[in-house]
Amino acid sequence: MNGIIIIDKPAGWTSHDVVGKLRGLLHERRIGHGGTLDPMATGVLPVFVGRATRAVEFCENYEKEYIAGIKLGITTDTQDITGNILKEMPVDVSKEALLEVLEQFKGEQEQIPPMYSAVKVGGKKLYELARKGKEIERKPRKIEIKKLELIEAGNGGEFLLDIICSKGTYIRTLCSDIGDALGCGGVMSSLRRVRAGAFELESAISMEYVGKMAQEGKAEETMLPVDRLFVKYPATSAEKPEEEKAVLNGGGYKTSLPDGTYRVYGKDGSFLMLGQCQGGIMETIKSFFEVK
Repeated sequence: MNGIIIIDKPAGWTSHDVVGKLRGLLHERRIGHGGTLDPMATGVLPVFVGRATRAVEFCENYEKEYIAGIKLGITTDTQDITGNILKEMPVDVSKEALLEVLEQFKGEQEQIPPMYSAVKVGGKKLYELARKGKEIERKPRKIEIKKLELIEAGNGGEFLLDIICSKGTYIRTLCSDIGDALGCGGVMSSLRRVRAGAFELESAISMEYVGKMAQEGKAEETMLPVDRLFVKYPATSAEKPEEEKAVLNGGGYKTSLPDGTYRVYGKDGSFLMLGQCQGGIMETIKSFFEVK
């Protein structure tokens, strides 16, 4: 059993909860996810099954898109609405003032990860320290906010944002920083991931549906082939027997293709590997053929 299931993660579940439940439903230990979502968050969670787990690292590096709610006038210890309130302030922020501040957060920048995160410092996860009431210095990380647009302005200092960002971006920290820049504080009040790389919400399915299909012996029908993760790269074939043999043995083969990254298929159409062509030699970045 190999492939990718795009789960619409329900609120209240951790990403690890999803993986654990699927291991039971599918009777498969080799399962991993392509990018953690907070328990309060919902939306696109790519889950990799079987040999497809070799692709997890690529999905984690892809950009993500979120629809996020921000509530101004509140500061919490977790930077989201579920945390303990540290400060409350009156809010008098116009739509125009918010739009002006949003411009400041677009593009490449540095972001300090929150204490309530799985980032490790000195071998300990930050959230473990935070739960003990400790706060330590964190190094800023380079991120990029590629899109930050206001979708909706509600009442009581609540707004809805459309965000496209790079790997490692904490949306609740972004909301907190926007609130600080406005002088009133702010928290993330909701979060829905609508895209992770090439995977969009339209292709996501519920845990209940996966469970139903698994009971009917149709679990594999919920899975996408692993090469769907790499659709942005051109496809090529190792059609000659010696070329495919080289790939299966972990070697390279000569080709006239231009330098670049390719999806490489076998003569029978099976996805063999993500390959890198350099100087007329195609070599393996990561193989995905089933080892016999």
